Amino acid sequence: MRLGVNIDHIATLRQARRALEPEPAFAALLAEKSGADSIVVHLREDRRHINDNDLYVLRGIVRTRLNMEMSISKKIVDIACAVKPNQSTLVPEKREELTTEGGLDVIKNFSKIKEAVLKLQDEGIDVSIFVDPHLNQIRSVSKAGARMIELHTGRYANAKGKMQELKCLNELRSAAKFAKSLGMNVFAGHGLDYNNVTRVAVINEIEELNIGHSIVARGVFVGLGRAVKDMKELIN
Repeated sequence: MRLGVNIDHIATLRQARRALEPEPAFAALLAEKSGADSIVVHLREDRRHINDNDLYVLRGIVRTRLNMEMSISKKIVDIACAVKPNQSTLVPEKREELTTEGGLDVIKNFSKIKEAVLKLQDEGIDVSIFVDPHLNQIRSVSKAGARMIELHTGRYANAKGKMQELKCLNELRSAAKFAKSLGMNVFAGHGLDYNNVTRVAVINEIEELNIGHSIVARGVFVGLGRAVKDMKELIN
């Protein structure tokens, strides 16, 4: 099981004081040294944490894989085509949200998404689409031409009680199997932490988990390197 470490909140801390530190690039290097298989950053349209300069610096130093989460905005797609991360993950984005709320509606936005997928792939960028674990959405991801998919684990992470948690886990299992049957690489993430991650990590079809907030939060107390190592041990 691979681990993608999202370092957005290192930049969030920096932006709280409009300061020069902490530097996301240092976090990326430390995460890689500690076992991260990829570095994940979300270049939001409002640049609330990661900015354009961060992205270019990271493209130059990341030695594993750089996964750029992004909206399907033309301006953001153009930036991705210029930076050329190893992977772009298309996600929904609302200005007022604290964090990404749910998966991208591929059915509703099919034409724009397919256009973005083709443009990114033409630049040699692998494309993943972040969706809720619903079979009709997964089918549309495949039709849009993306060969990678990331399943939104938020409903599982926020489940109230064992029955709801089990229902959400079964939904994730079915979605992962279906996506795999369509020939896609399957990833998952959102809301996963040190208490709930192992039940997702044992789903055979899922190859990679992308986790940010809980790792950075734990890193405040034990150090980022230790937090990454602890998560890597848990998912394996």
